[in-house]
Amino acid sequence: MVRIYDLRQKEIINVKDGTRFGFVADIEIDEKSGEITKIIVPGPARVFGVFGRDSEYSIPWDSIKQVGDDIILVDVDADDCLEEL
Repeated sequence: MVRIYDLRQKEIINVKDGTRFGFVADIEIDEKSGEITKIIVPGPARVFGVFGRDSEYSIPWDSIKQVGDDIILVDVDADDCLEEL
């Protein structure tokens, strides 16, 4: 069993190219089924990371390949997951 708090402590890494997305910031849940549909990770920082972020990675739950003690491995195309806020 994994709690949402535990997910937030794990770093997301893409197995396609080794990209480190960062840590889980939020999750998306289907209201009807109660299933997690996506994990949300903050996108790249703007201008030296000083002025916040204007995008986020929305990673489908079925793209998760492995949940380890410290990391979550996903298999995604980063450009397809990046969404503007």
